[in-house]
Amino acid sequence: MARPIWTGTLSFGLLNVPVSLMPGERSVDLHFRMLDSRSNTPVRYERVNAETGEEVPWKEIVKAFEYEKGSYVVLEPEDIKSAASEGREAVEVEAFVDVDSIGPEYFEKPYVLVPGKKAEKGYVLFRETLKRTGKIGIARVVIRTREYLSAVMPKGDALMLMLLRYPQELVDASDYKIPEGAASQHRISPKELQMAEQLIDSMSGEWKPGDYRDEFRDRLRKVIEKRLKSKGVVTPPADEEAQMPENAATNVVDFMALLQQSLASKKRTPAKKAEAKPARKTATGKTAVAKKTTAKKTSAKKATGKRSPVRKAS
Repeated sequence: MARPIWTGTLSFGLLNVPVSLMPGERSVDLHFRMLDSRSNTPVRYERVNAETGEEVPWKEIVKAFEYEKGSYVVLEPEDIKSAASEGREAVEVEAFVDVDSIGPEYFEKPYVLVPGKKAEKGYVLFRETLKRTGKIGIARVVIRTREYLSAVMPKGDALMLMLLRYPQELVDASDYKIPEGAASQHRISPKELQMAEQLIDSMSGEWKPGDYRDEFRDRLRKVIEKRLKSKGVVTPPADEEAQMPENAATNVVDFMALLQQSLASKKRTPAKKAEAKPARKTATGKTAVAKKTTAKKTSAKKATGKRSPVRKAS
């Protein structure tokens, strides 16, 4: 179950409906990891100082705006927060417009508004009023630290919140070389128009989203499954997870079960290394490092009766 982006209110006029803002899309992309071809170990992304080449810890990283090439102004977290709207957890409807008045180029990303406890009446009232009037609400909403323009519209029994692009984010089609004028000006005959219309009629039907699949993703998954059964399978080191930095991307969850099943049929997964015992202090105050030995080494020593030399604590 997805977690809400935030929990707040949907408001227009004096009506306030408690809602949760939920994701309206899911990522189905196939993600890949980069490996060093010499050892098949993961390649990590690191935050490196461009001048010294040293890794920079997260606590030392700040946001800055480059106002000229090589010249920056540093922004504090409070600066960014001060620019955000005060209604951080509210969808504030400012106006209502006709459904068909917004072009498709303005729609960007979908969310689902879910009513809070005992908020069903206000939710249904808003939804049904939008359906009856054929209107959608234009609102402002803050998601994380950025304010967005959005549209609230009914979709079946749900209220959808669609993020909208601002006009300045769009490229005007007139900026490109687009053929203008009527069909006759481009030597298109009435017969050609008629035949094109007949072709469209023959291919017309109802919109059924379930009829369409990401065929590239399906074919790529089959390639991966085939590769898993061949010599292309790479077994990661047992302590790979411990080597990964805190903020690095991990393996894709979609493939975990498939990888485990395929690898288990070929070879056993190497056992995890036992955790190192904590260092203990000696009477002199120095730290003695506990030395791990395997069962084979221990039995061998017993058989020979020899004792391993004691390593001095450094």
